[in-house]
Amino acid sequence: QLQLVESGGGLVQPGGSLRLSCEASGFTLGSYTIHWFRQAPGKEREGVSCISSSDGSTYYAGSVKGRFTISRDNAKNTVYLQMNSLKPEDTGVYYCAAVLRSFRPCINIATIYVDYWGKGTLVTVSS
Repeated sequence: QLQLVESGGGLVQPGGSLRLSCEASGFTLGSYTIHWFRQAPGKEREGVSCISSSDGSTYYAGSVKGRFTISRDNAKNTVYLQMNSLKPEDTGVYYCAAVLRSFRPCINIATIYVDYWGKGTLVTVSS
């Protein structure tokens, strides 16, 4: 069964940190560009970060640049999103997604190109 499973979400105070994980099963995650999207209540899903399958290049949305870091461990078939200096506006459901087609840069692609979605993990930043 082909699936992505996110974990690591939770409630954190402003300024705090979380590390999200996205583990793939049933396929080799390293063959895909992996994206993190998020969706806040009442808002559209937006791209947060991505890591290229070809050369490991990373890209970030302007709102998270300098605070979030995406990385991958192909041996564990897992991609991570380290989130530091969290703000209330980072609140939302975070989804990982696998895209086989290559885009450069990979950030801000249309969601129609996503081959696999995870079910999401909720991040709440609040005092």
